[in-house]
Amino acid sequence: MPDFLNIIFISLLAGLATGLGGLIAIIRKPGEHLFGFLMGFTAGVMIALAFGLVFESQEHSGFMVATIGFTAGALLMFALDILIPHIRFAVRENGRKRSSMVNTGLLIAAGITLHNIPEGIAVGAGYLHTPALGVFVALAVAAHNFPEGIAVAVPVFMGGASKRKAVALAFLSGLAEPVGATLAVLLLRPFQGIVPTALSFAGGVMIFITLDELVPFAHKHGHEHFTPLGIIAGVVSMLFLMGIFGI
Repeated sequence: MPDFLNIIFISLLAGLATGLGGLIAIIRKPGEHLFGFLMGFTAGVMIALAFGLVFESQEHSGFMVATIGFTAGALLMFALDILIPHIRFAVRENGRKRSSMVNTGLLIAAGITLHNIPEGIAVGAGYLHTPALGVFVALAVAAHNFPEGIAVAVPVFMGGASKRKAVALAFLSGLAEPVGATLAVLLLRPFQGIVPTALSFAGGVMIFITLDELVPFAHKHGHEHFTPLGIIAGVVSMLFLMGIFGI
């Protein structure tokens, strides 16, 4: 039971970072250059985290298990991306009416909620593998979630919704993290042997999200140099974090 509570706690903290990003954005909307850097940063974090999980899986279960898990995660995310209505980060916002900006924010929130469930699974699977890995994944996901909260709150607020509603929507979208973590505990705890597969699976999900949505969005809204600098900064920060946690 203590492990379960720890997993829920750290996944909840990671999810609340989405709301924190929304709150900061409402207090002071970031400029285009800074926003491009932040979205590049979150992409770099996810890339480094994803391959960290895949390498951890490969080390404990071999390259075949890691490859199968990674491929399954990427393909599942591709299928969900098609089947479940949401909006891509890179959607064109120019010329939208204020009322449609609210819908944009709601659909972005739906997409982020969809992404946060497998991220919560990664936190849970990581903790079941080793507590240090779980905490590392939670910290990385929190860093990743902060700019996503901005992407939720800003269009909702610009569409005419109150600051309170815009921030609340960002917080609510982050609550999918502990839901995913709970699923990981329920599904993986009885079958500890498949935890490494779950790690590589989560890595595949993260790479798909990053390449399909985060990187295009960062390039669209950021300065040509600020976005790659953000990606590099995200990767470097994860390399330092990996060194600290011994991942």
